[in-house]
Amino acid sequence: MNEHARLRTARVVALATPLALLGGAYAFQYIGGLYPCEMCWWQRYAHFAALALAFLAWIRPADRAPLLLAGLALAVAAALGAYHAGVEYHWWEGLTACTSTAAKGGDPLAAIMNAPLIRCDQPQWTLFGVSLAGWNFVFSGAAALAVFVLMSGRGRAAREVTA
Repeated sequence: MNEHARLRTARVVALATPLALLGGAYAFQYIGGLYPCEMCWWQRYAHFAALALAFLAWIRPADRAPLLLAGLALAVAAALGAYHAGVEYHWWEGLTACTSTAAKGGDPLAAIMNAPLIRCDQPQWTLFGVSLAGWNFVFSGAAALAVFVLMSGRGRAAREVTA
């Protein structure tokens, strides 16, 4: 695959991934009734950034910086998804109030009354035991890796060596 085709494919991946994942998130929210917690929003912000940068990469195809930054935004979304999934699986406690298990001031009633409606440490939906945050990690991470490999041309070099 020549460089032009590789970069075009990278732009497609960088644009299609956040578009699909944000579309899915909003479908789950508005059709499925699964509302986002604070950490879900963090992941969405990274996808909004990736989407804007990928769109800019299409407008300015000669400039590689927006495509590289879109790949980095996808990597950030993947990292946030991994962190959020870890909080959901109780591997670690989250940094936000929506995952705190400690009662404020030792008053359990106050903790219940101040608890957010959507908790970050309770997955609302899973598929094969993997939460939406976990799937975001998988898809965003794979897309970021694909963008970086396509931009570097390493996939082409590896195929030439084996051929």
